[in-house]
Amino acid sequence: MKIAFNRKSSCEIVITEKVWEILAGLAARRRLFVLTDKTVYGIYSDRFDSVFPTSSVYTMSAGEAYKTPEVLLALLKKMADEEVLRGDLLVAVGGGVVTDLGGLAASLYMRGIECAYVPTTLLAQVDASVGGKTAVDFCGVKNLLGTFSQPRSVYIDPSFLATLPLRELRCGLGEIVKHAALFPALYERLSAASDFYDVGFLGEIVPLNLAFKAQIAEKDPMETGIRKCLNLGHTTAHMLELSSSDLSHGEAVLNGLILEAEIAKRTVKDADVAFLCSLQSLCRRALGDAEPVKGETIDLSLARLDKKNVRRGEIVLTLPVRCGEYRIVPMDARGYEDMLKEILPS
Repeated sequence: MKIAFNRKSSCEIVITEKVWEILAGLAARRRLFVLTDKTVYGIYSDRFDSVFPTSSVYTMSAGEAYKTPEVLLALLKKMADEEVLRGDLLVAVGGGVVTDLGGLAASLYMRGIECAYVPTTLLAQVDASVGGKTAVDFCGVKNLLGTFSQPRSVYIDPSFLATLPLRELRCGLGEIVKHAALFPALYERLSAASDFYDVGFLGEIVPLNLAFKAQIAEKDPMETGIRKCLNLGHTTAHMLELSSSDLSHGEAVLNGLILEAEIAKRTVKDADVAFLCSLQSLCRRALGDAEPVKGETIDLSLARLDKKNVRRGEIVLTLPVRCGEYRIVPMDARGYEDMLKEILPS
């Protein structure tokens, strides 16, 4: 199955259960340089070793802590040492950290070489691998250094989901619930689901998420207009992530959506309160047995570092209003922090 996306840059999204065969075909036609992480390589080492020459596979440590300029520069050095050329293809096989970092390296090396993504986590399949955002974290700020650079192709294999632990599925559910709040057809499917963590169900709704995000990103590739809707819940989520190393991105997004839905109830006069309550319930279902965030563990001032803010002392929120609708609301930073103090449990 193919999803048309970004015709100007010729990016294609392919949903397939034959991803290793596709990679073998690519390797037979051109030179590939492969980026993955130790976790993914550990699970699929036989596949990597049978498809790619050992010298062409660069394995980084797994986790957000390694999405740094230092790791980026080490990757670029390895590419230079291996004499990667402009006609070669970088293939990033892994979660969102791998695709973000690999995409950024490809956009910088020799002023840009082609890359392809093979996202192996639910989060990467429904969000991180689509839309052309590449980045590393810097100076304590998520994704502060990055580019907009589209991959040549994204190959999505639902069978990867079967190897994921429960918490990794929850991480992807954060972005799925966010998309659902903006996309009524997906919200209906999600609301009717009996088990959010059923891998078969998740595999079925991945294409809905992809089609929605691809449509938004194609309309606004540089995030100057409608694509800002995808920041729903994320200002607060990024603050929560920076405050606690125990929170995954998806857990932070789900908590951010709960909190920003509460802010919308209090600040947006025409907000659909019934929908916002329903959205909060959906987020709590997706969180499952994850511990809710508590006020004393959070540094609220970290929201002032968010890159979406335009003026000092102001926090910019993308708030849910009703299903399929959002509103971008600037708030005084002090007022935002005081409101969260009231909302957050101690």
